[in-house]
Amino acid sequence: MAHSLPDGYQFRIGSSLDKARLSKFMTLTYRELFPDREDFSHLVQTVENYLSSDTPLWWVEWTREASESVTVACLWMGNAIDLVSGDRYAYIFLLYVAPEHRRRGIARALMHRAETWAAARGDRQIGLQVFSHNQVALDFYRRLGYEIQSFSVGKPL
Repeated sequence: MAHSLPDGYQFRIGSSLDKARLSKFMTLTYRELFPDREDFSHLVQTVENYLSSDTPLWWVEWTREASESVTVACLWMGNAIDLVSGDRYAYIFLLYVAPEHRRRGIARALMHRAETWAAARGDRQIGLQVFSHNQVALDFYRRLGYEIQSFSVGKPL
């Protein structure tokens, strides 16, 4: 697995000051996955409620010209509790790479960053949610060694 970003890209640590940018990236993600849906305003509240010093955020910036950087990807981490064992584990809230920057190793570098962070905390696992119709993401995570552990089921009422 590639551990570093390609030339021209660099990591930047995010902070609670990045709420608007994180909300924008979450909205981009969900618009891609659910193009028929228009209102994702609830994502702003999600970021407001959960972004903190306990939920680290990393950005990937691309230097387009000598002095101009553009944010093209992000990773937002948090915590979850294994309901069987009761153990805390690292959880990926968001991994997003802008479409025009995909297939360059950026997501792999971000996943390495996530796994390194989790291991440094002593976590024994890392988790995330993937929508069942997102085959590209499912294939990506499987290539990295991730396995489906459960299914989320729902029924419209």
